[in-house]
Amino acid sequence: MDAHMFDKHAKQLTRFSVVKVGSIFAAASLVMLISMFLAVLHGAKELTIHTVMEAITAYDPKITAHQIIHELRLPRVIGAAVIGAAFAVAGALMQGITRNPLADSGILGINAGATFVVALSFAFFPNLPYYSLILVSFSGAVMSTLLIFALGSSTPGGLTPVRLTISGAVVAALLSSLSSGIAIYYDLSQDLAFWYAGGVAGIKWLHLRFLLPILLLAIMWAAALGRSVSLLSLGEDVAANLGMNTKRIQITGMAVAVILAGVSVSAVGAVGFIGLVIPHIARKVIGVDYRLIIPLSALLGAILLVLADLGARTVNPPKELAIGVMVALVGVPFFLYLARRERRNL
Repeated sequence: MDAHMFDKHAKQLTRFSVVKVGSIFAAASLVMLISMFLAVLHGAKELTIHTVMEAITAYDPKITAHQIIHELRLPRVIGAAVIGAAFAVAGALMQGITRNPLADSGILGINAGATFVVALSFAFFPNLPYYSLILVSFSGAVMSTLLIFALGSSTPGGLTPVRLTISGAVVAALLSSLSSGIAIYYDLSQDLAFWYAGGVAGIKWLHLRFLLPILLLAIMWAAALGRSVSLLSLGEDVAANLGMNTKRIQITGMAVAVILAGVSVSAVGAVGFIGLVIPHIARKVIGVDYRLIIPLSALLGAILLVLADLGARTVNPPKELAIGVMVALVGVPFFLYLARRERRNL
């Protein structure tokens, strides 16, 4: 299949199923909005629909319920939606570029790298401002990514999907152990508990002012790479024969994925499995075209993290479960299923 035939096939597919594709995206968008509204509505303090609508349209800082909605729940829910979308898109990019169905920022050790450098910053620079923490977290994600690719490429035969997964697991175990050692030695266990478990409770409007522009731009950048990732997912040789600069697309795509994962970890901690589960669901629903997979993954990732946070808040109020635990309840069985299926295909 050449590039012209790929585009022709995609146009035919879109023309014949435009109603179906539009319906899928409309339904996903509606579910996302309903999930976000429910997440604002429910929590340790139950609120009425009228109160929520009034707080959104006619905010009064003198009313306690309005303060809860505006200062606590709205930034938390918006942050969960955008970060869930970012993790999912990062996973979709990595799976398409590496042709590894087990690729995910958590499984490949990118999240562990970000958490490790955050642990170092807590130990040696405890009063870093939030924007600096984002840069620190991103640098850790870059460091771990380079280490994973160097380790996976160092053996004869080069980097393969299996070696990439193994290298990521090794690097993740190493960096997680180092993070734990730093936490114990510098008595940071309480501070780092949030980063290990993950959570969006600490997200405020101040944080969103930094997070939203970066993550939304990165998601749009990822969507713009959709056609190239689709061609690359057919195989490097096929993509190269079509005249595509495969190395440039791989580097660009991984850079965008690292930005999405690194910045997200700086906000919510090392939440895993979103980037593993969601792209597979998107492919099942929408097909193999990454021009559709990436935006649908963003919507589904937002839904998953918003609902996971809602579940974490409402299972045992007023106490909260770690959001990472809620996501892992879905992600771990799915990972085991995929790993077993891949082993059968070897």
